[in-house]
This record gives sequence, structure tokens and C-alpha cells, in this order.
Amino acid sequence: MVQINGKEYVTVAERLEKLHSEHEKVGIETEVLRFDEEIVLVKAILSIDDKKFVGHAQEVIGSSEVNSTSALENAETSAVGRALAFAGLGVNGSIASADEIKKAEDRSRLSFD
Repeated sequence: MVQINGKEYVTVAERLEKLHSEHEKVGIETEVLRFDEEIVLVKAILSIDDKKFVGHAQEVIGSSEVNSTSALENAETSAVGRALAFAGLGVNGSIASADEIKKAEDRSRLSFD
């Protein structure tokens, strides 16, 4: 868990660890819905037994140092994290993961610099 502004958030990695420790029959598929010079949008489908959970995430290419080189990876991780949260894994009062909160704070800081 990561503490951000006095609140604890679970990382996507922690949610994945919880998934694999609690369930045997799982699958994660991701699909790029949009990838152009501005935006990358990813959909993740998490399967646990016979249930499916869907998460989406979008990144603006070049909006941060990481998104200058790894916007696709960033969006994919966030989409998976949201699907895991919708499945109830690692939800600590928030669907957003520590990864998402950190990215939002970084974006906010950049816009004020």
C-alpha cells in the first residue's frame, strides 16, 4: 500500500498478487481501442471463473515524462488495475489505484508549472 495525501491506496501490482493468491482460474485480456498521436485508450477484461470485469484507461501521449515513451503501457496497467478493483480486489475505499492517483497528481503539477 502507498500513502498519498494521508490516504492509503493499493498498487496495481498488489491487486495482481491478491488475484493470483486467491484465484486459480483467471485471465486478463487487453485491447487497444485508440492509439494515435494524441491519445491511447485501453480496455482490460478480467475473467475470474465465469465472471468478467472490465476496466478502461486513457493516457495523453506526451502529457508526462513517462507518457512520452510509455503511454500505452501506462494505460494498460491502469485499465487492468480498474478491472481488478471492479472485481473487488485491493479496494481500500477507492477504485483508483495508487498508480492512478500518483499519475493524476503528476499531471496536476505539470499543468501549474
